[in-house]
Amino acid sequence: MQSDNFLDATLIVLGHGTELNAGSALPVNQHVAELRRRGLFAGVQPAFWKQEPQVTAVLAGVTTRRAFIVPLFISEGYFSANVIPRALGFDYPNRLKLVQNDSAVVYGRPVGSHESMTQVILARAAAVVAQFPFPRAPKPQEITLYIAGHGTGRNPESRKSVERQVEIIRALNQYAAVHAVFMEETPRIEECYGLSATRNIVVVPFFISDGLHTVEDIPVLLGEAPALVKERIAAGQPAWRNPTGMKGKLVWYASAVGTEPLMAEVILERVREAAGYGSAE
Repeated sequence: MQSDNFLDATLIVLGHGTELNAGSALPVNQHVAELRRRGLFAGVQPAFWKQEPQVTAVLAGVTTRRAFIVPLFISEGYFSANVIPRALGFDYPNRLKLVQNDSAVVYGRPVGSHESMTQVILARAAAVVAQFPFPRAPKPQEITLYIAGHGTGRNPESRKSVERQVEIIRALNQYAAVHAVFMEETPRIEECYGLSATRNIVVVPFFISDGLHTVEDIPVLLGEAPALVKERIAAGQPAWRNPTGMKGKLVWYASAVGTEPLMAEVILERVREAAGYGSAE
């Protein structure tokens, strides 16, 4: 492993962002704060594609010798691997380095496709059961684990990160079964009950932020009444109560993987990887 000698570098943690949901920026700001606390970089800056501070402005303000952009995205999808790098002057994945204002800038790969995401998912799954053990905490061998992704026909890469993690975790033989389910592709999230041979189900959303999809859409797809979900959200309560009995199963629903504290380590791994690409000078 390379030494974490980045005191001549700026780290830019890049999120999608949206003006429609203030919560979408929370994971970026959470991990920026943690990485600043560690003091490994000359500076650590949040940046977004769809809200302030925008990545173009943040990048223009870089004055350090090196800069690393790490996309806090779940997959090498339409925005992280096409739209954003092209707009910034990169040719993903062929040319990930450029020189701007005397700074060597490297565009890293999205965090969601990194192999260490396995530990993030396992931590999320274990934590939600430990936090809500009622009536008792089932053992992993008594649980079917679902990794829930968005899925889209627009970019086949969007589901690959989920399916890869399913393969890895399934091979560990910790859980009774491990499956991928999706909002917009098959197998669908609502099919999880029929796929599970165990009474206990844990669903981990493979999303960066606890936004509309994870907070509202997935609980409804899991079977909760839309009106009840909206009522709970309006009252500042979790939309899904852990565990919930549904269709003969006991279901635990975790927070988005992007808010897991271990994500700071995944970001660092992407920086270490990017540092090995070679100098852009």
